[in-house]
Amino acid sequence: MPSAFQLQCHFVLIFLAASKGETRYLEVRDVSEDEPFLLLSEDLKRELSAGQIYRRSLRCIDMLSIAGQFTFTADQPQLHCATFFIGEPEELITIDYDFVNIDCRGGDFLKVFDGWILKGEKFPSSLDHPLPTSRRYVDFCESGDIQRSIRSSQNVAMIFFRIHEPGNGFTITVKKNTNLFPCNVISQTPSGRFTMVIPHQHRNCSFSIIYPVVIKISDLILGHLNGLFLKKPSAGCAGVGDFVELLGGTGLDPSKMFPLADLCHSFHGSAQMKIGCDNTVLRMVSSGKYINRVTFEYHQLDLQEAENRKENSIEEFCFPSI
Repeated sequence: MPSAFQLQCHFVLIFLAASKGETRYLEVRDVSEDEPFLLLSEDLKRELSAGQIYRRSLRCIDMLSIAGQFTFTADQPQLHCATFFIGEPEELITIDYDFVNIDCRGGDFLKVFDGWILKGEKFPSSLDHPLPTSRRYVDFCESGDIQRSIRSSQNVAMIFFRIHEPGNGFTITVKKNTNLFPCNVISQTPSGRFTMVIPHQHRNCSFSIIYPVVIKISDLILGHLNGLFLKKPSAGCAGVGDFVELLGGTGLDPSKMFPLADLCHSFHGSAQMKIGCDNTVLRMVSSGKYINRVTFEYHQLDLQEAENRKENSIEEFCFPSI
């Protein structure tokens, strides 16, 4: 049985399951429909590759992985709407207000959130984001023309909106910008390979995979130490300023997830772990004194792999949930 978290993220999970090359051509229908995704036509793909801007209407609950211009027009009072934006790991998202016609005094609102929120849980967590939570919201009704362009701090962002009067709405343009040192990332796919680099920055970076996965760390460079040292969660990396931890859980917020293992020392080789949780996070904590780097690959954990556990040198977790 799927967990509540997986049901809440149904459209996210299917979206992330698409192959990396296809996701940039996927869009979401209303979540109540049986087929939540529509593969764009070959003609539209050719238009996009030729530099044409993509345009379409937004739904009350929607998800976008492609740049373009998007318009929402209420056909009835819409009181609980949200659009989730996601890019490639090395992309930031910019949202520009082109046109806004809402009644702020009548209770309407249009807010951008720097990250994602599901069931009150945030990604990135408050511990990992450079801004306090209050500054991660940009409310059009408060900022108006002062701030008509908002850029995310990572590859995900979202908007919340409420519109009472039919015919009112807004138009936004979504752009993608290159992020030279991606930090907090939600993976678009259940499999992939990624290198995270934190160059002399005092920050924490999380890579989130909303699937049960097999994750293999093939290279870890922490500026302060050499050699492999893996500690159980009970011991942890207490007193070490730079380390990598693996987390698992059923929600979105890494700070509320269970610590599975810590890697405190550099190594070249392979450390593999099977994690049967709804969400798996690799999190790097950096003091800012060194250039820290970790390379890892991951793929979705299937039932056969879950049953064959003797291969691993690290304990497995969360298997009752799959």
